[in-house]
Amino acid sequence: MSSLRPLLAFSILLVLYTDVVAAASSSSSKFRSGSATVHNPKLPPPSLSASKRFEGSSNLVNLRYHMGPVLSSSPINIYLIWYGKWALPEQNLIKDFLLSFSVAAAAPSPSVAEWWRTVTLYNDQTGANVSRSIVIAGEYSDRRYSLGTQLTRLSIQQVIASAVRSAPLPVDHRNGIYLILTSGDVIVQDFCRAVCGFHYFTFPSMVGYTLPYAWVGNSGQQCPEVCAYPFAIPGYMGGGGAAALSPPNGDIGVDGMISVIGHELAELSSNPLVNAWYAGEDPTAPTEIGDLCEGLYGSGGGGGYIGAVMKDGEGRSFNLNGGNGRRFLVQWLWSPVLKACAGPNALD
Repeated sequence: MSSLRPLLAFSILLVLYTDVVAAASSSSSKFRSGSATVHNPKLPPPSLSASKRFEGSSNLVNLRYHMGPVLSSSPINIYLIWYGKWALPEQNLIKDFLLSFSVAAAAPSPSVAEWWRTVTLYNDQTGANVSRSIVIAGEYSDRRYSLGTQLTRLSIQQVIASAVRSAPLPVDHRNGIYLILTSGDVIVQDFCRAVCGFHYFTFPSMVGYTLPYAWVGNSGQQCPEVCAYPFAIPGYMGGGGAAALSPPNGDIGVDGMISVIGHELAELSSNPLVNAWYAGEDPTAPTEIGDLCEGLYGSGGGGGYIGAVMKDGEGRSFNLNGGNGRRFLVQWLWSPVLKACAGPNALD
């Protein structure tokens, strides 16, 4: 339900990593994406990753369906709420990512649309699958910080209420989801400490309807080493281990947000009312399809190593291609077919 980079796992790997760098440098894997040949320079040796196919796989993972709905209506209407001050290039970058979900022909493989297909494997009790079609149906900007620069989880719902009551956004309780994005100067309850984003549904007493929504904050100023990893590295990893990766679009905060947005939208679509797909017995703290794969971005990943990803000619790291020539680095998701974390950039 909430996304927080698994920093503890990185510290466990740190000792192992320094011992294998030499061997890893000889284990490079080549990719070809579009017109550029790209590579990942430091794959772990086979002893650390005997199976490339089943990153994160485990017989102990009991992801179950709990009879609730998934977002199967087509298209899924995303209503964007920009809270705080956002620059136009930042907004365009995020919108290009969202518009890439259902535009398979516009981007070479591995694409964002191919990544989203893992989410569309989830269905409800009627057999209806999560929709492949996603559109941005409306936008609302709250540049005046109408509820201040410090928000609670409950006041996030008040932001939605303000957006629909002032009429720029409709109350779309059939096909709609609401995505609240807070700028880097906004402090949100538990942000950086426990979450990088979360999803839930609005209370009828707040908005008048039960509406699925997600919130993600820009961590570029507050905690990039937590919520924009691997574009920033925690202090305890300094002096050894992996270096920070260069963000694919040159913006640590927004590039970091994009993976969290993907994480939350995947979980929101497969578990919108927290009664559909999740592991664990407590619906108030479910382990969902994004949670199971946090920190995994490519083949061979695990134990704090993100896996094999690609680099462009300028050394910027990515694993997915999107519309308008964009590239993104987005975490993998749990596949109900493979029973493992999966992504279209897999080596096998």
